[in-house]
Amino acid sequence: MVMTLGAGDWVEVRSKEEILATLDGNGRLEGLPFMPQMLQYCGQRFQVLKHAGKTCCEMSGPAGVVYVPRRLSGTVHLEHRCDGRMYGGCQAGCLMFWKDAWLKRLGSIDSQERARAGGCTEDRLTAATTYRGPDGDLRYSCQATQVLEATSPLKVWDPAPYIEAYRSGNHSGRAVLRGILYLLYYYPTLARSRRWGAASRWLYDRVQSIRGGLPFPDKPGKIAAGQPHPRLDLELKPGELVRVKSYEQILETVDASSYNRGLGFNAELVPYCGKVFRVRTRIERFIDEKTGKMRKMKTPAIILDGVYCQSLYSGKRILCPRAIFLWWREIWLERVSESGIAQSGQELEGVCPALRSASALQTADTARLGLPSRPSITPS
Repeated sequence: MVMTLGAGDWVEVRSKEEILATLDGNGRLEGLPFMPQMLQYCGQRFQVLKHAGKTCCEMSGPAGVVYVPRRLSGTVHLEHRCDGRMYGGCQAGCLMFWKDAWLKRLGSIDSQERARAGGCTEDRLTAATTYRGPDGDLRYSCQATQVLEATSPLKVWDPAPYIEAYRSGNHSGRAVLRGILYLLYYYPTLARSRRWGAASRWLYDRVQSIRGGLPFPDKPGKIAAGQPHPRLDLELKPGELVRVKSYEQILETVDASSYNRGLGFNAELVPYCGKVFRVRTRIERFIDEKTGKMRKMKTPAIILDGVYCQSLYSGKRILCPRAIFLWWREIWLERVSESGIAQSGQELEGVCPALRSASALQTADTARLGLPSRPSITPS
């Protein structure tokens, strides 16, 4: 197993000319696009956030959107997220992928063989961000839409990604072992099954109550089939403070498949329940990874600062470092005042990055990645 870069390594982004020379005529290397906004980081130095040997992508399944694990080679994440400016104002804020060939490790001899000039130009790089679909509709091509093409299949019981998660510095040995133990319970005991898993979920909750841990994070909601889904409009704006409601309160607002009006409440949201965060984005538009089409939300969802998929309970995608921002319905949140939070010393311990300055928020967001999956979505 060869890993050239791992979490914590310092790198310098290569020059524009060097990077363009590694790309094909569509601005891609091994199927992965180099997005135009990444050029602004050329010549700058950063610390590798995560090794990206394992990742995930959306696919269409019999029951809707499914998320599958995939393998990448020679790729890492730095601290940068897509701002969407080159992609129709997409607000998903995906963590960007960086090929090793676009970086050079600080303090080492640069032995990379130079690609021949003329691989791509900046104009072609920009032109490659959009294309026309079969019906002439505008579509977008970004790293998120091309993950499937740039990766290969990965089986859940393949030991390589778990070894790699430890050796690359992505996770401690304890975190990797905890992930494996969860998988060994999640699948063989049928705890994931809505029909057959009730006993296994009950046993999990009993053990966790003794240990002081979280209850089983993938429970069915309480809304019966055919019943209307509740809605609450708080009109939240970026910068406001909110408290995530309790797990039990949220289960009262979702159906047996854990959906509220098309937006899924999945297991990765559970660790954030009961905590206070600051609103980052009121998300109204995003690019569908499966089709490249721009999708518009009938009811905006909310992204919170420092709140993303940690891949602690994601089944086959467990320990995926992609750190996708999690999306929230406003009915799962409640507005709180800064004065009220500041007066409660006990509450401050659970505030996470909520009361920090804007500059500190970005640092906190990066640091917490050691702890983003996008919920299954249909516009609603």
